[in-house]
Amino acid sequence: MRLELDPSPTPAKVALSYGAFFLLTFLLLALLFALYGVSPLRAFGLLFSVVLDPLGLFEVLRRAVPLLLIGAGLSLAFRVGFFNIGAEGQLLLGAVGAAYAALFLPTGPWTLPLMFLLGGGLSALWALLAAWLRVRFGASEILTTLMQNYLAYYLVVYLVAGPWKGERVFGFLYTDTFPQAAWLPRLGESLVPWPTLLLGVLAALFLHFLLFRTPLGLEWRVLGDNPKAARYLGLREGRLLLLVALLSGLLAGVAGVGEVAGIHHKLLEPAQISLGYGFTAILVAWLARGGPLFTLLTAPLMGVVLAGGDLLKLELSMPFRVVDVFAGLMLLALIGAEALARHRVVWRR
Repeated sequence: MRLELDPSPTPAKVALSYGAFFLLTFLLLALLFALYGVSPLRAFGLLFSVVLDPLGLFEVLRRAVPLLLIGAGLSLAFRVGFFNIGAEGQLLLGAVGAAYAALFLPTGPWTLPLMFLLGGGLSALWALLAAWLRVRFGASEILTTLMQNYLAYYLVVYLVAGPWKGERVFGFLYTDTFPQAAWLPRLGESLVPWPTLLLGVLAALFLHFLLFRTPLGLEWRVLGDNPKAARYLGLREGRLLLLVALLSGLLAGVAGVGEVAGIHHKLLEPAQISLGYGFTAILVAWLARGGPLFTLLTAPLMGVVLAGGDLLKLELSMPFRVVDVFAGLMLLALIGAEALARHRVVWRR
């Protein structure tokens, strides 16, 4: 008996593999709740009760918007073989670009478009740097983008604690409030900025169309599935990687613009701008299995987990890091299910 790659796993086999591993994930999480002294049924009930409450749904949507923007870009990048782990830093740089446009440039009807242009452009160039290092020197984008997160983090800390610190702020680290022209409109009384929600939906649709309905998308898929075949066919690997890095970085930056322009209206410490959206979006992208369109489902799913985690913390006095454990278990389940689905047992005499 030995394992070998299964070139064409059936849909039933894939569904069974994922079902088994996600069941295992929920069993392990139930064990964690039990060890903490909390009824697993009550904990799961609270975790998913947010979908039954209108205010809870708005909170889910608020968390899903940045996850959708970033996840759509990452799902494309992962499909092409560019493993961008720096979306968290790219989101922060998007927030920096937006804050600069709001605080230091003349305001007017052009302010919001300029914020998106500067924020998205700065993040796109930040991601482009990692792609260029891979194309030019063969540097692993996993390491370079991961290290870029720390650079972006401390850049924001330096700005809000130093030159950009608000003139009327004492003892806290954030800038002055943006002018009204730099505020994104929201859905009703919620904290959901509807322009970034719309951009997230359009981005997922556009990237899916680009990936599966255009010649460029065919080249991307060939490169992601078989880099050697792509080189044999004469595809320009460097150009394809630079372009996909540009798109994924741009969308992460747009998410950062949405957070500071639509919710906070100022630049704050990194942990207040993003609740780890750049890292959680990696799970959103993996759940989408290389299809940007499916992030329209996976981003709200993770939004439920994040919003439900707040309830666990408030109602059961559980640490919010339980949500990180949940996300980590889901990622492990994805890896295990993918490995199981892509292999088969062969019996040899």
